[in-house]
Amino acid sequence: MRFFDAHCDTIGPILESGADFLVRPEDRAAAAARGTLAPHITLPALRAGRIGAQVFASWVWGSNYKGREFETGMAKVAGVRKLCADHPADLFLASTGDDLAAPFAAAAADGPGAAASQARIAVLPSLEGSDSLAGNIDNLFAFYDEGVRLLTLAWDDTPFCGSTYGDGSGLTKLGVDLVAACESLGVMIDVSHLSDQGFADLCAVAERPFVASHSNCRAICPSPRNMTDGMIRDMAERGGVMGITLAAGFLSRDFFELERSGMGEALHAVRAGEMSYEEAEKLSAEALAGAQLPALTALVEHVKWAIDKGGEDAVGLGGDLDGVDHLPAGFHGAEDYPRIEDVLRAGGLTSGQVDKVCHGNFLRVFKEILG
Repeated sequence: MRFFDAHCDTIGPILESGADFLVRPEDRAAAAARGTLAPHITLPALRAGRIGAQVFASWVWGSNYKGREFETGMAKVAGVRKLCADHPADLFLASTGDDLAAPFAAAAADGPGAAASQARIAVLPSLEGSDSLAGNIDNLFAFYDEGVRLLTLAWDDTPFCGSTYGDGSGLTKLGVDLVAACESLGVMIDVSHLSDQGFADLCAVAERPFVASHSNCRAICPSPRNMTDGMIRDMAERGGVMGITLAAGFLSRDFFELERSGMGEALHAVRAGEMSYEEAEKLSAEALAGAQLPALTALVEHVKWAIDKGGEDAVGLGGDLDGVDHLPAGFHGAEDYPRIEDVLRAGGLTSGQVDKVCHGNFLRVFKEILG
């Protein structure tokens, strides 16, 4: 089994904190003791976790990069491209559905043993939030030329739309035009972080499937970043897929309640210029130190709920690794993805459903949009 993961934030810590992309999973603790940051996603971890396709998000928040949104987004996308250039035997830049499918076809042709270690991993760059566009739709075309094939419409509020972390407003006229530009180009639209009103507005204007790259089920965990049952159905009816995330605060109601109080206030402080986002994250992590993490089986509950509401063709994986500080208990990084297959099977999913969740559904919808 190989995995398609629709969201990680790994390029951020690599470029901004000097995280070591080559640390082996078993050496993370030693690296930390030396003061070296070892991300959840490293090349050895991708190999050990049998990742076939990985979307690398370039997250740019306007409040953290004021006046430098476009340049910062471009630098992060260039960083993703450089990973592929630096490791051509292991990674390649994907721009079409066939590119993304190639590692999975190789695994099927060669068998599960050698293929899992030898087939190159497809890497697809994305933008997390439309901040990098700096309010200019023409910038989408510049990012497309650099390989971006997925746009998360919102992280915070932008001239295009509101977000769950912002004022909750919907798509603006400029946002509607951005949706049309994405659909014309063949850029996947991602609704994770989009406000509820923005989601409703998108449903009214979208003509092609869209995805939620890293969102869970709100009925189980009430984070506004998660999707309501109605959203799951609406997205599924349009052929879309939601990527179940490993973020503890989106898996567990109890963990979400602990997380909400600290980070909400911190985000306001960042917007006001009173602290950096990194300082806010540190404060939030300190406040949650020692909190009980959810078990990995919590993911199964979200997967089964999403299948019940949207069908088995509407669910995939979007771990959000290196974008969150807290993962399920005992889950350390990309190397642990095979455990997801194990818990899904133990949770009662059929082999066909496991295949769809682990890679098949995202491969299908990306091939439809990217061609």
